[in-house]
Amino acid sequence: MAEADPALAKKAATSPAAGAQADAPTEDAPPARQSGKLRRIILMISVPLALLLVGGWVWVTSGRFVSTDNAYVKQDIVSVSSDVAGRIIDVRVRENQMVKAGDVLFVVDPEPYRVVLEQANAQIANAQVTVGKLRTDYQATNVDITGARENVYYAQEDLKRQQALMTDGFTTRARLQQSEQALDNARTQLRTAEADAAKARAALATGSQVPGVNPDLAAAQAQRDQAALNLRRTVVRAPVSGRVSQADRLQIGQMAVQGLPLVSLVASDRVWVTANFKETDLDHMRAGQPATIKLDAYPGTEIRGHVESIGAGTGSEFSVLPAQNANGNWVKVTQRVPVRVAIDSKPARDMIAGLSAHVSVDIRDRAQAEK
Repeated sequence: MAEADPALAKKAATSPAAGAQADAPTEDAPPARQSGKLRRIILMISVPLALLLVGGWVWVTSGRFVSTDNAYVKQDIVSVSSDVAGRIIDVRVRENQMVKAGDVLFVVDPEPYRVVLEQANAQIANAQVTVGKLRTDYQATNVDITGARENVYYAQEDLKRQQALMTDGFTTRARLQQSEQALDNARTQLRTAEADAAKARAALATGSQVPGVNPDLAAAQAQRDQAALNLRRTVVRAPVSGRVSQADRLQIGQMAVQGLPLVSLVASDRVWVTANFKETDLDHMRAGQPATIKLDAYPGTEIRGHVESIGAGTGSEFSVLPAQNANGNWVKVTQRVPVRVAIDSKPARDMIAGLSAHVSVDIRDRAQAEK
């Protein structure tokens, strides 16, 4: 019996598997063609739909909003100074501390002003003594006037009697002349008493616009009031509620100069955003239009607001050195106008003065702006 060829036997053993592998692509071919066709259909539908959505969004929002990144958070900043000069003996606040209106910030040495107040009180006492003496003199002149008027009355009555007796021949001419002389003397005394009273009244209230008020006493009282006011001013209080800033300048032992700012208060009850829009963006902008504010410090936080007012001039008009365009090197530059944006929904986090912001104003909402 002939021996089998090993090569033929191996080929015979492997030929069914090879046939099966050759037939596999033929069986999987129809599903692959169907998947590719489905992808092409999806692309043919999704691409035009995406373009349509993008175009619709552009059509809706185009020309509706104007925005700028040149915007900053603003707050009232009050510079606090001492109304009196002196050495600081006590500091009651620290940096970034919240205070209320009326809270004590620092205290100036009150002793010099307390001494001035005592001196003013002493001047009032002296003035009161002087006024008392003048008032006594004035009252004495009134008594003299009363006596002089009585003397005039009696002299007039005596003269009438002497004239009647002279008519009947029961008196002499000399006696009549004596009565006349007595009346003249009484009238002279009355005029003298009235002049003395006027002089005493003038000394009591010389130059005063209020009758009966002595000007020296009024001046002493005014000095006393000023001294008391200065003493109260040695305690410097917060004029508004807010956050203390630059408190490092307050040091115990430091000399406070009258009117020189020593500390600042950032008011917490008034916050707004100043957005510097290009002049070309103001055509349809009106007060009252809604605005959206985004702060760089708080990403993802969106704040609602509205246009409160539009500036009366560009930023360059209020600069220290305004631009001089009346020369041959003029170059036109788009100006920016400050727009004040009020905040309607205050965020949960603190609004810090000077923070950068992005402001977008809906200029198509004109109906609300015109209300």
